[in-house]
Amino acid sequence: MAVDERASKGPSRRTILIGGGLGLGLVVTWAVWPRTYMPNLTAEPGETIFGAWLKIGTDGHVTVVVPQTELGQGVYTGLPQILADELGADWNSVGVEAAPLNPLYANPLASVTLFETSLGALPEGLQRTHATRNALVLTGASSSVRTFEDQLRVAGASVRVLLCKAAARRWGVDWQACGTADGYVVRGNARLPFGALAAEAADESLPDPVPLRSGEGSRLYGAAVPRLDVPAKVDGSVNYAADIRLPDMVFASVRQAPPGTGELTGLDERAANRVRGMLAVVRADRWVAAVADNWWAADRALEAMRPRFAIEGEVLNSDSIEEALTEALEGDGVRIASKGDLAATFRDARVVTGEYRVGLAVHAAVEPMTATAAFRDGRLTLWAPAQAPGLTRAAAARAAGLSEERVTLHPVMAGGSFGARLEHQVATQVAVIAKQLERPVQLTWSRAEDLRQDRFRPAAAARMAGRIENGSVTGWLAKIAAPATSRELADRLLGSDPFIAASLAIPTGRDPSAVAGAVPPYAIPAYAVDHHPAELRVPTGHWRSAAHSYTAFFTECFLDELAHVAGVEAHSFRMAMLREQPRLARCLTTVAQLGGWRGGVQGSGQGIACHAFRGSYIAVLAEARLGRDRKVRVDRLVAAVDCGRIVNPDLVRQQIEGGLIFGMSAAVGASTEISDNLPTHQRIGQLNLPRLADTPEIMVELIRSGSDPGGVGEIAVPPVAPAIANALQASTGVRFRRLPLLSELE
Repeated sequence: MAVDERASKGPSRRTILIGGGLGLGLVVTWAVWPRTYMPNLTAEPGETIFGAWLKIGTDGHVTVVVPQTELGQGVYTGLPQILADELGADWNSVGVEAAPLNPLYANPLASVTLFETSLGALPEGLQRTHATRNALVLTGASSSVRTFEDQLRVAGASVRVLLCKAAARRWGVDWQACGTADGYVVRGNARLPFGALAAEAADESLPDPVPLRSGEGSRLYGAAVPRLDVPAKVDGSVNYAADIRLPDMVFASVRQAPPGTGELTGLDERAANRVRGMLAVVRADRWVAAVADNWWAADRALEAMRPRFAIEGEVLNSDSIEEALTEALEGDGVRIASKGDLAATFRDARVVTGEYRVGLAVHAAVEPMTATAAFRDGRLTLWAPAQAPGLTRAAAARAAGLSEERVTLHPVMAGGSFGARLEHQVATQVAVIAKQLERPVQLTWSRAEDLRQDRFRPAAAARMAGRIENGSVTGWLAKIAAPATSRELADRLLGSDPFIAASLAIPTGRDPSAVAGAVPPYAIPAYAVDHHPAELRVPTGHWRSAAHSYTAFFTECFLDELAHVAGVEAHSFRMAMLREQPRLARCLTTVAQLGGWRGGVQGSGQGIACHAFRGSYIAVLAEARLGRDRKVRVDRLVAAVDCGRIVNPDLVRQQIEGGLIFGMSAAVGASTEISDNLPTHQRIGQLNLPRLADTPEIMVELIRSGSDPGGVGEIAVPPVAPAIANALQASTGVRFRRLPLLSELE
């Protein structure tokens, strides 16, 4: 193998050994030997494999291996583009292949972000080692480019050097006199195609270090090249989970125990058997599935059998959630971040206060939870759009009583996710059904079941306090009540990991991820952020931008309120405190200029908000009003974004535009109440999502930057709701402090 794929090129190569000790603590030691991981790609006839990232065929086609799930965010284009740029490939010859499970593709940045409470306190090297040794291949937390850019650049540059060496050997010249362009190795007028050189290039050796491309020239990096996944999506040839078809396949629908309930206690199987096409009933402790020769029959049979589950404890409803948040705010909090002497700043001073609340938010992806499984000869094969394929495979293996080595997972594209595909309930259920029936099975949750069993973005509440002096904020206190979602997610997804289980057993009471984004980016001399853990008894999980979706709402709305009290125009008020955040200040100035900011005066219907998140910066200007139907009408959204170096501006623009609409959806809907342990909204039409006619005019300005790439998949979501709320205050004179907006009037 010509390209050395030892873990030193990505994750750490050291071994982590974990043992009990120090009471409930951990003793973590480092092994002294390195750990080398080998690629496990397969080649088609005529293909040459180069390490873990690239294959080249004799016809010149270039296949880039992508370890991230394509959810619509464009990783099947952006990541290949990085490698193809360094390689000097012809974009028309570039294809993409989903990576097999391998520690080489671990994503330590996503793992520590998603499971911050369990992993965030570890040294960076240990974080990387834990992700690698556990093969935590994860898609999420806007981490794809930030994690894999360097590895892809080195991989592309390495193969470019090998191809140049092979060509130079043929020409009898120094390889450094050769270059690559459009799928050829070139030297003057001489040209040799990649396909003719690939097999020879694999036997060449690499210099240390491998030189990266330099100069502008004809580069793919930064170009708006076409998306590689679009043609298959347009012609319908792409396979989503629901498109899988296998011989003798049957279809299943499932009903699961609602939150706050226990085991299955009864059902009417005779009624289900009267449905034409009905084949079987599969039961588990907390769910039951109907299996039929078509999905509609399976779902009708499930309705007919009327599954019943035992009620555990008090009935869960929206009032109990509100009470839990209030109780948490009244109780003791845990200080997560602070600066200066806040007590002295607030002493004997006029303090402005405000209380904010946000409701449960649903994922509501276009594609409901779906997976297909086949069990044969003691082996299980799965097809699923998993954001955590290794964890999904492990969970399915446990559910089916198999070793992981006897389970194969084929990742497929997902029709949206927003964090929902990190969960693996549907995979474990279809594994059990397929093993019991010994037939291929496709399990699809109904839309109602998808909403009933969502792992919601949690409800949260905040009590904000601030002191204004000489037109600026000198003291700031954010007391935020929210559940410890990071701990819950870690327990649910990684609970079988002894390291995670041991860390979760330590009752620290701290969950920084529950208040992530709450530290204001402004130059405030004294501030504090407290987390007040709340027990909502509702399952919560990762949701696009996570806690930032509500902490930005708390921060940017309250800041606007302070600006009104200070008698200072909202843009100037912010700019005066952004001297330590030049990139954010530039976004704010740019959006004010582009949007024609009129000072947010009464009647203008304009509001602004800004946010810094995962290495990126954004400011949003919204124009909004109340329509005659007493609903929020958003007429315009303008965004200025600094996300560092941009791989593909079209992908970034698509993500920002999509994030703005997603944030707008969360501002006006995308939420549900809870009644008798069940969500009240069980259809898409009940979520008050914006329709095409409701879509505002959108303008996005991408600010050029030489900084490292930041995340773009989530950055646009947090500032939208506060910008709209601030615009409504300017339009109506009323401050709305609850999400979804106007929900306090219902």
